[in-house]
Amino acid sequence: MDPLKAQATQDSKLHFLDYWRIIRVRKTVILAVFLLVVITATLVTFILPESYASTARIKVERDTTDVSPLAERGSLYGSGYDPYFIQTEFEVIQSEVILGRVIEEQNLNTEWGRKYANGEKLKTTEAHALLKGRLDLRPVRNTSLIEIRVFSENKDEASKIANAIARAYRDHRLEERKQQTLGGVKILEERFNEQEANVKSVQDVLDRLRKELGISEMDAAGVSITPLMEAETLRNLERLRIEGETSYIGQEKQLEKLRILTREQLREVLPRTVPDASLNERISQLDITTAQLIRLQKDFGPDNPEVIKAQAQVDDLNKKINASLDGIMYALQNQLDGAKAKIAGFQAAVDAAKKVDLEKAEKSRPYFDKKRELEEAIRLRNLLYMKITTERIDANLPRSTVVMIVDNAVPGMKPVRPNKPLNIVLGVIIGLVVGVGLAFFIEYLDTSVKTIDDVERTLGSPVLGVIPQNVGYLIEEGSESPHAEAYRVLRTNLLFSRKDDKLNTIAVVSAGAGEGKSTTVFNLATVFAQSDQRVIVVDSDLRRPTLHKMLRITNNLGLTNYLLKQNTLDEVIQTTSLPKLDFMASGKLPSSSLGILSSNQMKDLISELKQRYDYVFLDSPPIMGVSDASILASEVDITLQVIQYRRYPQPMNLRAKQLIEKVGGNLVGIVLNNINMSQDESYYYYSGYYHDYYSKNEDSEPVATKPEGGKSKVEIKQKY
Repeated sequence: MDPLKAQATQDSKLHFLDYWRIIRVRKTVILAVFLLVVITATLVTFILPESYASTARIKVERDTTDVSPLAERGSLYGSGYDPYFIQTEFEVIQSEVILGRVIEEQNLNTEWGRKYANGEKLKTTEAHALLKGRLDLRPVRNTSLIEIRVFSENKDEASKIANAIARAYRDHRLEERKQQTLGGVKILEERFNEQEANVKSVQDVLDRLRKELGISEMDAAGVSITPLMEAETLRNLERLRIEGETSYIGQEKQLEKLRILTREQLREVLPRTVPDASLNERISQLDITTAQLIRLQKDFGPDNPEVIKAQAQVDDLNKKINASLDGIMYALQNQLDGAKAKIAGFQAAVDAAKKVDLEKAEKSRPYFDKKRELEEAIRLRNLLYMKITTERIDANLPRSTVVMIVDNAVPGMKPVRPNKPLNIVLGVIIGLVVGVGLAFFIEYLDTSVKTIDDVERTLGSPVLGVIPQNVGYLIEEGSESPHAEAYRVLRTNLLFSRKDDKLNTIAVVSAGAGEGKSTTVFNLATVFAQSDQRVIVVDSDLRRPTLHKMLRITNNLGLTNYLLKQNTLDEVIQTTSLPKLDFMASGKLPSSSLGILSSNQMKDLISELKQRYDYVFLDSPPIMGVSDASILASEVDITLQVIQYRRYPQPMNLRAKQLIEKVGGNLVGIVLNNINMSQDESYYYYSGYYHDYYSKNEDSEPVATKPEGGKSKVEIKQKY
């Protein structure tokens, strides 16, 4: 791939040198804005009237007492830190309440009216706004001090106003504290009187209900709706019922256990469970008789009368014991039934007592409800009374000074406003910042071509040459001109860009007018001719031809005459002072022949010139204006696009390139024209520009003269 073709996409990030380039390019804007801001700041600083400052310092504390108030007694913590206290007091000091006192005390309405209102008395709001603008409040770091600074053209006035503000704020704080205390006590007293009337009203209603409901003294003294005697009776009945139920449950369980026992087991259990002397005595006799019977049976046998008698006694005792056991069991059952009946009686008595209690409670409920209401009213009244008492005591406690004037303001010795050095320094800084900022803003809005990277990134075509500013005509300046090297670089890059050595017809186009394409094509042709190559320059800009002016010849005969077959080719070709360089002017263009460049005659002309000359250069009109440039681009071998530095937007140049490619033109590269080498060193090194070398070693300078015949001729005039 040709090394002069479009390079890889460059990094779009700005380098430090890019910022420096913008500053150098826009230095005029920066300098103008800088001087404007600095001069304005300086003039304003010296025009503004001088002001003096006086400062009074006050100590500001929150409202506290030397003795802990009764209302706060027992509190573990104080009122706490308020981070907004100082800022709040700043607003209070600047309020109309404080400054209004100062205005009235110092008669500032009249005094300032004579100064600033042609003798008319200022309104209080106007004077307040004026005074507030002259006031500066500042906290002293890590202290409770506030600096009150006042500015004025009169140093005595500044000190008087500062001291007056300090006094007014101190008096306001004292009055406010007193009013708050007295106002709070007054409100509490009004509420206490209302509550006292409410207690009296509730008491009257309570007395009336007591009479209507017939409530006794003893019942009225209680706290319950139920009378004391009836409540005690109900409790006793309930207690007896519960005791009876407990006893009944125990007896029932005992009887159930006894019923499941046999008679022999009952003889063992009952004597211990239910004491019975006769049963115990019979059981003892049975034991004795049974023992005798056993002894007799051993001694005499079963038929002995003594044995039979003893056996009869044993049987009789058994019958009696069984009868006793049955009697005891029956007695226990009767006892259980009696306990159950007794419980039922207790329950009936409890139910009856409860019914009576409910009836009495319902009847006396309004009384006791009102009594509770009276107790609450009395409690609230007592609380209000205690609060009033504590507030009165707290109000009489000695309090710390909440506002103390630490330093009185004294007249200033020298003015503090305007601060001339500071204002000038700020003007310098702001001027630089605004100037640089405006330069970068203009640069941001400027979408024209600024760098080689802009061209290669936007158009995708290589830059073949960079032409500096203020370039003259090389045919007049000679081959040793300091500007010739830029065109020699362009010539070399152009030759290397050709894919075929037979491509020798070159059209130079531009997007818009005034981009320097005519100068570029003429100087480039001159460099080719100086390299001992036959070259012809054809002025194809039929609408605004300019090349004939560079050679100082007429435009009466030229390209249009040949295309209209009015003259032969040899008749329209003119020679120049440079032997190898010929020229064809545009000639006069009739209005009826505007499309003459697209004719077959033009194609034949280009073919003829291609055979006669080594290189044919054609100057074209702007491609964005008319169609002639597009026609030429399609008919020649090579097309060069000239872009003037910082003239037209990049989209316009891109559109010109697209038009060339659309008609089939062979665009080989871009020529950047009118570059200020002193503002961008990168162009200096890119172009190989050695102006300094030539300026230091130049022994002669070219001087243009006009020889006979109207043709330009270059003479060399020695400097010494």
